[in-house]
Amino acid sequence: MALWQQILLGVLALAVFLWFRPGLKAAMQRSAEAPKDWKAVLLPLVAIIAFVILLIYSVR
Repeated sequence: MALWQQILLGVLALAVFLWFRPGLKAAMQRSAEAPKDWKAVLLPLVAIIAFVILLIYSVR
C-alpha cells in the first residue's frame, strides 16, 4: 500500500473515531448506570460453551 493511502486511511479512521465519539461516550455512561443483570449474560454463555463441548465430543 502506498504511503498516501496509509495516511488517507489513518485520517479516515481518526475521522470515524471522532464522529462516533459522542455516541460512544453516551452509551458508556448509560451502561454504567444500567442495572447489572449477569444472569442474562451467563446463561447464554454457558449454553453456548456446553453446545460447543457437545459438538466436540460428538466428532470424536
